[in-house]
Amino acid sequence: MKIKNILLLAIASFLGIAYAVAAIDNSAEEVAWVIGDQPIWKSEIEEAYQQMLYEKTPINGDPYCVIPEQLAIEKLYLHQAELDTIEASESMIMQQVEQYINNYIAQLGSQEKVEQMFNKPMPAIRETLHDMISTRSRVQQVQRSLVENVKATPSDVRRYFNRLSEDSIPYVPRTVEVQILTAAPAVPREEIENVKARLRDYSDRVTRGESDFSTLAILYSEDPASAARGGELGFAGRATFVPEFTAVAFNLNDPKKVSKIVETEYGYHIIQLIEKRGDRVNVRHILLRPRVSEKDLTEAVVRLDSLRSDLETNKIPFEEAVAVLSQDKDTRNNRGVMVNSNMQSDNYNTSRFEMADLPQEIARQVDTMQPGDISQAFIMKDPKTNQDIVALVKLTNRIEGHRANLSDDYQLIKNMCEQQQQNDILNKWLEKKIAETYTRIEDGWRNCEFKHKGWIKTASR
Repeated sequence: MKIKNILLLAIASFLGIAYAVAAIDNSAEEVAWVIGDQPIWKSEIEEAYQQMLYEKTPINGDPYCVIPEQLAIEKLYLHQAELDTIEASESMIMQQVEQYINNYIAQLGSQEKVEQMFNKPMPAIRETLHDMISTRSRVQQVQRSLVENVKATPSDVRRYFNRLSEDSIPYVPRTVEVQILTAAPAVPREEIENVKARLRDYSDRVTRGESDFSTLAILYSEDPASAARGGELGFAGRATFVPEFTAVAFNLNDPKKVSKIVETEYGYHIIQLIEKRGDRVNVRHILLRPRVSEKDLTEAVVRLDSLRSDLETNKIPFEEAVAVLSQDKDTRNNRGVMVNSNMQSDNYNTSRFEMADLPQEIARQVDTMQPGDISQAFIMKDPKTNQDIVALVKLTNRIEGHRANLSDDYQLIKNMCEQQQQNDILNKWLEKKIAETYTRIEDGWRNCEFKHKGWIKTASR
């Protein structure tokens, strides 16, 4: 049983959105199922259904069969978590709660609009989010404990692949492997001083009461995600920020004061405290990034284009040039090899990229290149800092779109094999748990083709 559907239902059951609540009258407060000593209310099912419709989540079957079964499965996992004394990390829960809240505010525009959307005050939203995230974490921990020893051998992978029907073999889109060498021209001292002067001016205006920090952040901050919220970053722990920012943010004590100027890899900041809660802090900031001059960027392009001639003739191996000249420490320490950081990609944490996973500037370069080709120098935005840098890329491998095979896609097939093994283990565990657990399904909720056997058998009175 994959965790995804359970999580969607956990979120859906949490979201007491006004339109869903309005659709449920008092008669909905009736029990539909009982799992052990835990009821599943009709209102829970209705709210989950309304939310899934709102989010256009596919429901494979009758929702009044699928949804209560999924909620029942969640309760079985939670019961096991109780037996195993599995708890969720409180600091992790609170951090994720604030991430959810910040995302909602970013999407809707203000805290007041979030409260209107959920028809709840912010403390109640935080409390229900807390419960939802705790449940999710405990379910995941139980599932991980059940499948932690699953590891497919090469013979397992071969047998699994050979049993796949033609239609079950996934199509793998075109992927590429790329090396990169970057140069970041130095920012002129005059530009840095200009940025600092602007930040000092903003700080003085706030201190004198002439301007609101949040208004200045909306108008001038170059961190677009937080600027829309008046620079607010939301409650976070020390590990959330880079060390230089953390050192200042966590030493602020007076919400009326503005910090000194803080330099980080992203640029220059001023920070204002909003609130402290134990080991977490909520601050707002204004970020300004000093700009590299067009002249310096042009000169860097010329230098790298000159280097390209030596690289193409292998007078200097690309890896050696990266080790000596490249200014991006992550790729420099990896012989220039780029690693896919898109957690939603099947190629996450590997050297393979679908074209959509690459920064646009790099994708444009490698689109027409052949393996072994080195691009001309080009200007791009640094994905981490958003600063202009100059780069050369080498296309080391291109794998055209194809049906998956063992020689090119062993890791993908291995993951599929292990996923099936994990699902088999979880399904067997669930069948045993269902058989052992008292279950009662009320009239009107039984006429279903459930995914798992045993619900009706244990429901007899």
